[in-house]
Amino acid sequence: MTPPAHRWTVSPPRSRSSLACLAAAALLGAGCGPGPEAKPASKGSIGLSVLTLTNPFFKEISDSMAAEASKHGYEVLTVSGEFDVARQQNQVKDFIVRKAAAIVLCPCDSKAIGPAIQEATAAGIPVFTADIACLAPGVKVVSHIATDNLGGGREAARAMIEALGEAGGKVVVLDHKPVESCIQRVRGFKEAVEAHNRGRERGRIEIAAELPGGGQKDVGYRAAEDAIQAHPDLSGIFAINDPSALGARAALEKSGKADRVRLVAFDGQPEGKQAIKEGKIYADPVQFPDEIGRKTVETIVRHFAGEKVPAEILIPTRLYRKADAEKDRR
Repeated sequence: MTPPAHRWTVSPPRSRSSLACLAAAALLGAGCGPGPEAKPASKGSIGLSVLTLTNPFFKEISDSMAAEASKHGYEVLTVSGEFDVARQQNQVKDFIVRKAAAIVLCPCDSKAIGPAIQEATAAGIPVFTADIACLAPGVKVVSHIATDNLGGGREAARAMIEALGEAGGKVVVLDHKPVESCIQRVRGFKEAVEAHNRGRERGRIEIAAELPGGGQKDVGYRAAEDAIQAHPDLSGIFAINDPSALGARAALEKSGKADRVRLVAFDGQPEGKQAIKEGKIYADPVQFPDEIGRKTVETIVRHFAGEKVPAEILIPTRLYRKADAEKDRR
């Protein structure tokens, strides 16, 4: 069917005065509907130094902070410490020189970062920590925003108890002691295992060793190789994050023990979730780095508005198993 021809109409000429009014209205942005939303005036920058950008978790914190900060007129300047506390200390000095409005740290070393925080505080720049807390004696930050890592460690133990069932067995922990969040995860895991073992004769879980997994695939691989050789009857491995767990999985596959040793990790990154879906990892307590980033900026804005903000804000984890992965369309 041929569409009907458009009928054009010509309006009568307008007077000079009416045309002048229209031009003035256009200049004022009136009478034409709402224009594009104006961006807030620039209020400066927020310096962010993360543990590493090789781990997608910290990239997601950075992206979330940048998106939220832009709503409030701040730019986020992200740098990566790459597990090197001396490098991170120099990054803090650079933020001070650049007169950042606030500094956010995911410390490379929870104790050694103390002097850098004190230097920034002395320069009048408020310091916040995200994901990883500062443990340096006598050093305080405005607020710490993080996963409830202690609770997440307990959830990881619950997953390991499920995975091993009534048989129980020996478990090795791949930790990362320089970082407070990992310390909390291991502590929660051990507390829940102890509670499970109490008064129990069968199905006990023995933590045979704690080895440095480094939070990285290659280090996790080497640590798991050592664990497999030292404990031929190993039943499970708890790794403090997905990268070290995936390294451990590669070591298990190489040794031919991937079907005998159950693996529980922590994070819930896309690669970790895919491994859960494929049955390579039993479960993860899932973190929400986007929420950590958003809450961090919200807390900074509240602080600048003169509000008293909590010293610590914890975000609960959620246990993620294969059944969850199979329903997950992402």
